[in-house]
Amino acid sequence: MSSAPEQEAVADEPLAPPAEIRPGSPTPLGARYRTGPDGVTGTNFALWAGGAEAVELCLFDEAEHETRHPLTELTHEIWHGFLPGVRPGQRYGYRVHGRWDPWTGARWNPAKLLLDPYARAVDGDFGARAEPAGAGFALPAQLYGHVRDWPQQQLADTVRDDRDSAPYVPKGVVVGEDTADEGGEDEWRDDVRPKTPWPDSVLYELHVRGFTMRHPGIPERLRGTYAGLAHPAALEHLVRLGVTAVELLPVHQFAHEDHLVRRGLRNYWGYNSIGYFAPHAGYAATGTRGQQVGEFKRMVRALHDAGIEVILDVVYNHTAEAGELGPTLSLRGIDNRGYYRLAGDARRYADYTGCGNTLHVVQPHVLRLITDSLRYWVTEMGVDGFRFDLAAALARSMHDVDMLSPFLAVIAQDPVLRRVKLIAEPWDVGSGGYQVGAFPPLWTEWNDRYRDTVRDFWRGAQHDVRDLGYRLSGSSDLYAWGGRRPYASVNFVTAHDGFTLRDLVSYEHKRNADNGENNRDGTHDNRAWNCGAEGETDDPEVNALRRRQLRNLLTTLLLSTGVPMLVAGDEMGRTQHGNNNAYCQDNALSWVDWSLLEDPHWRRLADLAARLIALRRAHPVLRRRAFFSGRPHGQGGLRDLAWFTADGTEMTEQDWYTPGATLGMYLSGNDISQRDARGIRIVDDSFLAVLHAAARPRAVTLPGPPWAQSYELLLDTSREDRAGAAERVYPAGGTLTLPERSVMLFRAVPG
Repeated sequence: MSSAPEQEAVADEPLAPPAEIRPGSPTPLGARYRTGPDGVTGTNFALWAGGAEAVELCLFDEAEHETRHPLTELTHEIWHGFLPGVRPGQRYGYRVHGRWDPWTGARWNPAKLLLDPYARAVDGDFGARAEPAGAGFALPAQLYGHVRDWPQQQLADTVRDDRDSAPYVPKGVVVGEDTADEGGEDEWRDDVRPKTPWPDSVLYELHVRGFTMRHPGIPERLRGTYAGLAHPAALEHLVRLGVTAVELLPVHQFAHEDHLVRRGLRNYWGYNSIGYFAPHAGYAATGTRGQQVGEFKRMVRALHDAGIEVILDVVYNHTAEAGELGPTLSLRGIDNRGYYRLAGDARRYADYTGCGNTLHVVQPHVLRLITDSLRYWVTEMGVDGFRFDLAAALARSMHDVDMLSPFLAVIAQDPVLRRVKLIAEPWDVGSGGYQVGAFPPLWTEWNDRYRDTVRDFWRGAQHDVRDLGYRLSGSSDLYAWGGRRPYASVNFVTAHDGFTLRDLVSYEHKRNADNGENNRDGTHDNRAWNCGAEGETDDPEVNALRRRQLRNLLTTLLLSTGVPMLVAGDEMGRTQHGNNNAYCQDNALSWVDWSLLEDPHWRRLADLAARLIALRRAHPVLRRRAFFSGRPHGQGGLRDLAWFTADGTEMTEQDWYTPGATLGMYLSGNDISQRDARGIRIVDDSFLAVLHAAARPRAVTLPGPPWAQSYELLLDTSREDRAGAAERVYPAGGTLTLPERSVMLFRAVPG
């Protein structure tokens, strides 16, 4: 074990306890303002720190003066104490003492002020005090538990840095009623949660800051904040579009990586969490001494009042402390071996996330941290569900992904968590980490098979339509097991990572030079087609084709069985100019450009998205709760799902394997295998959707009786406007010309 020469040294011996500190309670974990049994008010502090030799609670005043209070009470590895008079708004952190022996995974260093994992608010920004380094800036060296510039770099992480980090790190904040309107579940009794059933859900992935930063109807002081998202101008767009839930990119307190700070960039997406209970302070308009908690709650209330659920994208698979060369901000300094999965030599980390570390979720205290956090956001912050980043990493037992893992088992039996929406990103970067279709009931999954198939079909790269049939009808090949339903599939064509929808039809190659990594970052597998010109162009024919492709992609997504997910701005032609990995672009490149709605072309695209969502909401045949059976479900009925070739005949087994770019999908509204709340069988209109991805028009014969007597055209994506579409009726068995690269949607008129 080694230690660098001391500079701004912190004593390694705990201070004598002040007379006023009381034993307090080991539960709940975190800092909780309360009134003691003798009527004295104060704050109870409790920290799990297995293996630690001593723990100091550090309080900071407005002048940044630090007062240390050793916690002398230890119950089941939880250090705790009650401090009378400590009120909401008080800033604090911890110093944890123990052995420094990185070779065995022990990385205690009391010189480093640590963020409470249970802190409900954080004041400050990791990286706000970046220091000059070479031609740019870097995170302060004091943030690191080891000496970053040790001459023998291969051993740098083994040499302890004894400089004080307190001046450089954010502090936890004690939160109470006067700072956060905190009241637990009782506070939400008058809040009406939308509780939208999964089959009726339409998700809208957005970034709190990016969605509001350029909105002209939101006051400048509220742009980029929770209050901005709660503003009527923001809500109006969501309501008009018709989405049922917003899926917020990470809002847990996060940190900025050193490699970004050195390039003059910042983490924009937020997948670098360091505080699992704290709303990210950078998104608060009202203050960061606990006010951000109340502001977040008011945002949730406003969305609920608009009939919109709130789903959080959460990152419990890793933290912002990265690998062994990363900073010491919280868990590493509390108990490195207890919180993280370590590699065989214990000095290094098992990395199933690609971010340097992986939380050791099979450990009871780590599992408790995650589930306590989840319950907190549901019961006290009012959220309606979660999308779990790299969820396969959470489902690993000792090494392999295990669908009977402690994490999944705890979620399944938890009375709070099993009743909210649970979405898995069903993969990680480790061996065996790709688990699409494998998560158990209760869970839905991001279905990247849907994304890839739909992209390939519309860019003309799909040789047959076998896979497309599965994706359009709910992906039964992936999810028809164990009681799962079609809504287990979250269907998407784009997400925050990758091209925007407009860029998907405008670029074939990424343009990520602004990220500072020589265009090496981001996927090469874009499955994109630029419609004949790379990037922006003035060619009217190319632009018209691109807009048609956007209509095709949106229409396909919103007519498919499953849960559709849109990305904020895709409905109005948002572009990132070919950047397919804009995680570090906190600027106009990533922010939604609301001026696009002033362009008639993009306004019409937004209108189409709203119209399709309204059509989906109005017709249960488009929102199925059970997989198609291929059989009739009513007297004199038809099959609930039928597939047709371009000549109007039903698909044969051979037709599925035949190269082609045209597919007809018939959904029978008279053969829905479900009943309403009164037990009455649900009956709906029947629809025929014909998808044609070829570059030339094609004659198409509409299926004759008994499928319909005639067909009413509802939608034709070859038309940029919808004028006259609903007035056109075609006889069953008749032939019409299907324009190149288009979707036609018909309502089947019975005899």
